[in-house]
Amino acid sequence: MQTGNLPAGVPKPTETLGYQIIRWAQQFIVQPDGERAGESWQFTPEQLRFVLWFYAINPDGTWTYNAATLRRAKGWGKTPLLAALAIVEFLGPCRFSHFDAFGLPVGKTSPLPVVQIGATALDQTEQTMDMIRGMLSESPAESVYGLDIGKQVVQFKSGKPGSIKPKATAGRTNEGNRPTFVLMDEVHHWVGSNGGPDFYQTLKRNIEKTTKAGSRWVCTTNAYNPNEDSVAQIIHESEMVTQGFWLYDCLEGSIALEDIREAEAVRAALVEAYGDASWADIDGLTRTILYDRTTPDSTYCRFYFNQIAESSDGWMSKAEWDVCLEEDDPIASGDQIAIGFDGSIRGDATGLVGVRLRDAKLFVLGVWERPEKAHDDWEVDVLSVEAAVARAFKEYRVEWMYADPPYWQENIGRWAMEHGDDTVFEFWTNKPTRMTQAVERFRTAAMVNDLRHDGDPKLSRHVLNAVTREVPQGLLIQKDSPRSKRKIDLAVCAVLALEARADAIADGRLKIRRSRVVGF
Repeated sequence: MQTGNLPAGVPKPTETLGYQIIRWAQQFIVQPDGERAGESWQFTPEQLRFVLWFYAINPDGTWTYNAATLRRAKGWGKTPLLAALAIVEFLGPCRFSHFDAFGLPVGKTSPLPVVQIGATALDQTEQTMDMIRGMLSESPAESVYGLDIGKQVVQFKSGKPGSIKPKATAGRTNEGNRPTFVLMDEVHHWVGSNGGPDFYQTLKRNIEKTTKAGSRWVCTTNAYNPNEDSVAQIIHESEMVTQGFWLYDCLEGSIALEDIREAEAVRAALVEAYGDASWADIDGLTRTILYDRTTPDSTYCRFYFNQIAESSDGWMSKAEWDVCLEEDDPIASGDQIAIGFDGSIRGDATGLVGVRLRDAKLFVLGVWERPEKAHDDWEVDVLSVEAAVARAFKEYRVEWMYADPPYWQENIGRWAMEHGDDTVFEFWTNKPTRMTQAVERFRTAAMVNDLRHDGDPKLSRHVLNAVTREVPQGLLIQKDSPRSKRKIDLAVCAVLALEARADAIADGRLKIRRSRVVGF
């Protein structure tokens, strides 16, 4: 089932450069591997259709689509197609020149082709670069165009400007480049913890400098997890897709989650999702999905049926969390609040979350996370944390504070002395009975809409990063793996804050200001 905006059928020869580009690719590129290794490159019918629409043009020769996304099942053949497009944009007739006497568009090469393969780490570009080298090595293009095919760069032996190069996240060092074409592979992995969204914005800005000359980008992805706020999700939800300015080609298998143990339904959905990818082992994948219980069903939905699905072990879904959003009635100076604190020194983040007593509205008072490019000796700025705590007590009426003691017992003891030992309390999160009860109360409050939050993106990210772990006492929350960069510390702070609020109210500390009625 095509769920993107790819038009039905194919464009007319007068409406696309695609036909010329396909002929060029078949003439100059070779099949890199498999039984047909070394033979002329051939697109599958579905790949042909994508190429034809991606290179569709308007009557004035401008592109119909300014960018494109190819979302397909794992193993469909996204990377080979991406590699072929990289070569086309480097050497082929990829820019509109003019219409011939028959009204057919004629392409020309890019005068200074700078093709970049974007990834969040250089080793993630290796598969695409290997595919490009395989398509060019001992191909007609290698000799005709005089290519120097290296491990990290493809360029001209003559020294003529132009190249195909990988590009990884490196902060501001990527700002200012002027690529003619950018490939972004597997953007469902481009998330906040690895700098993916910022890198995407940088690449897009660089491309937009020369869009008038025909520069564009294309990305590939599997179906994303909507809890992760990945680049794949950002693009899919963009109005540029819904309004038809960006091409979005997506083929999904039609199956409901409750039918994932039905053999006929699973096989039919796989056939639908993989289309004409004849190399896909449909029977093997069917057996795996039916009998392998070590992989969550949501993973099968995302990677093999190409359906957007949340991780099944996620603590809170994005939809559930979004229902609790309240942007009106902001937290004001002097409000009665409770506070939750979870501290670290080097590894995890340190956070301070407040919650208003009268309506359980959560907000972030401070968060200290290890920067992406931090040195190995980076530590949390303790003085900054101290200042944030002092500022919270000065600005708000803090009625109760729960703080997790490890690494911070001395500080917590001092806060209790300064602000009252009937206000600042230790809360050991490593005690499962108390913590599982707190986690359950938080989730229940969210489900029945008894808590609010102000939409702080860091708090939302930490809450949605949290996954559940079952212990004899109930469910705890934790990171998806011990060394994961996907932090959850603000989620822990929020749980402690809500517990602090409940105990403050139980202690009779909620004072509701009433309007004074004056009679005449």
